[in-house]
Amino acid sequence: MARNVLGTELIPCSTSPMTGWLRNGCCDTGPGDVGLHLVCCEMTDEFLTFSREAGNDLSTPRPEYAFPGLRAGDRWCVCVGRWKEALEAGRAPKVILQATHIACLEFVDLEDLEAHKLKP
Repeated sequence: MARNVLGTELIPCSTSPMTGWLRNGCCDTGPGDVGLHLVCCEMTDEFLTFSREAGNDLSTPRPEYAFPGLRAGDRWCVCVGRWKEALEAGRAPKVILQATHIACLEFVDLEDLEAHKLKP
């Protein structure tokens, strides 16, 4: 059973749109996930622009990959490296800690994630 950054069971990030490397709604990982899609985030226009400028357009639908394109307010499993880049640029989106995979702690500090947690 996968764990989140708080050490408890990993909960789903989003099923609408369906997210996750495994497209099971969770920010879980597996073989071939070189981007490490581990951080459950709530999209903002600022982050979507940042990601597009960094070479990963998350806003444009890509039907050939069953990707609907994202809008502000959508939740999505983001690559931990991209989230860290956004953090360093002051443009990191909010994080859902319970849905963020514990493996991301190898790359980012829990304190940084907690400082960007989505408040209920």
